[in-house]
Amino acid sequence: MSLKAALIEKINNKTLTMGVFGLGYVGLPLAVDKAKHGFKTIGFDVSAQKVEMVNAGKNYIADIVDNDLQALVESGMLEATTDFSRIAEVDFVAISVPTPLDVHQQPDISYVRASTEAIGKHMRQGIIVVLESTTYPGTTEELVLPILERESGLVCGKDFYLGFSPERVDPGNQTYKTSNTPKLVGAVGEDASEVISMVYNSILDTKVYTVSSPAVAEMSKLLENTYRNINIGLVNELAILCHKMGIDIWEVIDAAKTKPYGFQAFYPGPGLGGHCIPLDPYYLGWKAREFGFHTSMIEASMMINDRMPEYTVERAGKILNRYRKALNGAKVLILGVAYKQDIDDYRESPAIRVIEEFKRFGAEISFYDPYIAAYREKGETVEGLKTLDTETLRRFDLVCITTGHTNVDYDMVAHAGVPVFDTRNVTKNVKNRENIELL
Repeated sequence: MSLKAALIEKINNKTLTMGVFGLGYVGLPLAVDKAKHGFKTIGFDVSAQKVEMVNAGKNYIADIVDNDLQALVESGMLEATTDFSRIAEVDFVAISVPTPLDVHQQPDISYVRASTEAIGKHMRQGIIVVLESTTYPGTTEELVLPILERESGLVCGKDFYLGFSPERVDPGNQTYKTSNTPKLVGAVGEDASEVISMVYNSILDTKVYTVSSPAVAEMSKLLENTYRNINIGLVNELAILCHKMGIDIWEVIDAAKTKPYGFQAFYPGPGLGGHCIPLDPYYLGWKAREFGFHTSMIEASMMINDRMPEYTVERAGKILNRYRKALNGAKVLILGVAYKQDIDDYRESPAIRVIEEFKRFGAEISFYDPYIAAYREKGETVEGLKTLDTETLRRFDLVCITTGHTNVDYDMVAHAGVPVFDTRNVTKNVKNRENIELL
């Protein structure tokens, strides 16, 4: 039986053993979905703590239903391990590891390389390997493929299949989860494309779209997030201009989005956060330079977005000045350190950079976030306020709203008698606005 036929048979009768390399915010939901659809699944991670939690049925990802994870572990459909030699047991493995930037803001693909080497050492003939981590176009074929062939002695397309299928995870999104977000697949060869698409069709409750190559799928992922980066950069720049002109940018956006075609609303803020939008354009710009090409529009938007934390503190300083307060020594409360509303994730959060900028000017900073009791930055743990009430608010010279959580009483915040700098327009329904200034 051919490799393709053997894999299709395993998919159809659900004897294909699944693997996920990396049990973070992308990998664990993917592993859960695989197991929920009847496929024995093994999760791999370098973190013994994550592995222990999964095997105990203890959830650490907000987008997963606790009972789902517990039931799958108890039934034996899902388990986790730090033993990479067990790659030999799986027929399909998705690589879902971090792809951060290094200190020079260049792609750090060390996690992808290390994972690929580990898989290559233990993979057997007949396996499917799919990279899901966001990366620059060419990674699958230029980096992953030769490592797998070198480490395993197998031949891509003959002994194993290889593809790229970009993750599309939006933490906190109540509508679109891993299971119902349309999936892209780009693979090395037509047979691989067909089989990998079948795998995802069997574990997801949504459409799977096949493109002609891994590079197309890789570029598509970067386009999705770079599109957002550029448009956010546009509204951030307009926000700065509108402030100078005495125009409310939030009202401008609301007015523009009444047009039923040709416009999509994006909103300004204190900067960009999360693992995708602030980072992905750097991957594209880095790869473009290999071809002697500079992504000028992308780089311009990145410059604007990267400067927003500094601009936020500049504006805050001017607000304090109107109340005859100096930024140096001012007591400032940062309201929200998560990178987006209603989640507990502070990766690349602009609020952290805003805090650092305030401290650079000598302000005394505290924070409150209903989802985050403490955060770690530069090796230190920073504790937040445990409660938020009028008495607590009145201890501060300024409240700076950097994340718009929906479970915060902004009426109370606005009526505490303290100046409020709202960078997210969450106080839009507060009627008495004498002490409120919008970004």
